[in-house]
Amino acid sequence: MGLIVLVVIAALILLTSLYVAAEFAAVGVRRSRVRQLAQKGNALARRLLPYLEDPQRLDRYIAACQIGITLSSLLLGAYGQATLAQDLAPLFETWGSMQSPAAHSAASAVVLFVLTAFHVIFGELLPKSIALQYPEPVALYTFAPMRWSLALYSWFITALNGNGVLLLKLLGMPQAGHRHIHSPEELELLIAESRDGGLLELEEQQRLHQALRLSRRTARQLMMPRRAVVALEAQTPPEELLRLAAQSPYTRLPVYQDTLERIIGMVHTKEIAGFFAERGRAPAAQEVLQPLPSVPDSLSADRLLSVLRRERVRLAVVVDEFGGMEGLVALEDVLTELVGQIGDEFKEADPQPERLPDGRVRLPGSLPLDQAEAWTGAAWQGGADTVAGHLLEAAGRLLEVGERVEVDGVKVEVESLDGHTIAAVLVRPLPAPPPED
Repeated sequence: MGLIVLVVIAALILLTSLYVAAEFAAVGVRRSRVRQLAQKGNALARRLLPYLEDPQRLDRYIAACQIGITLSSLLLGAYGQATLAQDLAPLFETWGSMQSPAAHSAASAVVLFVLTAFHVIFGELLPKSIALQYPEPVALYTFAPMRWSLALYSWFITALNGNGVLLLKLLGMPQAGHRHIHSPEELELLIAESRDGGLLELEEQQRLHQALRLSRRTARQLMMPRRAVVALEAQTPPEELLRLAAQSPYTRLPVYQDTLERIIGMVHTKEIAGFFAERGRAPAAQEVLQPLPSVPDSLSADRLLSVLRRERVRLAVVVDEFGGMEGLVALEDVLTELVGQIGDEFKEADPQPERLPDGRVRLPGSLPLDQAEAWTGAAWQGGADTVAGHLLEAAGRLLEVGERVEVDGVKVEVESLDGHTIAAVLVRPLPAPPPED
């Protein structure tokens, strides 16, 4: 067994490890981080970035890695059989008293086992672990040899990719390149793993989860319902308009013509005060009227945020599919969904759930339905958006104060009403399930 043989075997294993590290680093590296390095003047990052941002080029990059791994593995096995097995066969004949064919077979099996072990450990497992732990430097330092491999295997990659695409078409499956894309559910898992690993604080994790859930919330779920809207009639006398603006806890008041179905705009208390200070008289609503956009009740919260930003307003009218006015949604409602309840010294705080000494829980009727499970122990689901709406949906009729109903095993008592709307209920939560062994 000569030194040259060992050097060649080590070089082939090293070549395999290079391709394995390059493949895992290209898949695991963050494009945003490579982009930052490129902007700071890193030459390797500037050359690598186009491959990470283009799915087709990244697909060819990964294909070159896989071809390199396959070829180096085949060469390692063939070279080991042609050299090491030939050197070991006479030893098996001498020490094992074997016939020549049997000795060659035993030597080939031993060489194959030893080379496979070394190949798996030093050619695959070790470089994979290094690439996953340090994807950025590994991706940068392996880029130069990978560019040579891309040029060398170019014709082979084109042929293999073409056959692969043809096979996918025959099977009726869409072609998918290597892209760094995650669904919202996968992102939530990544955030949870980052929190478990100590990279995120609890509050940071909660804010990120709320941001991901923003697209699942609709304007109807965030809005102030129509019955709670404080609005002004277009023909309100100027003195009355000034008085209402001074007493209102809101800075923006919608203005309607004859009925709330016909919202024609809004007035800002700052504009009313400025008009009065400048001209010495209270303005009519038409003199300080500002436009107020309308949005459908099914509009997602993230798209709602885009509408408010584009229109440069902080308030919008929510309408149903028939064009009827359902309520108002403000920028503060979206921010509350992101960062939690925001206090306001001029407005009363929204009622919050409250645990009572007897073990029951007082829930406001306006509590979003998806937040009720934490207090009731039951996952209430239905077409309604609030606890009050869900109870009316479950009962199939209007409820009175003191009435008791049972919803999904949870005993509920109506505590108070606001008109025909349930203002608060008393709930007996379900017992927590026993812990699993």
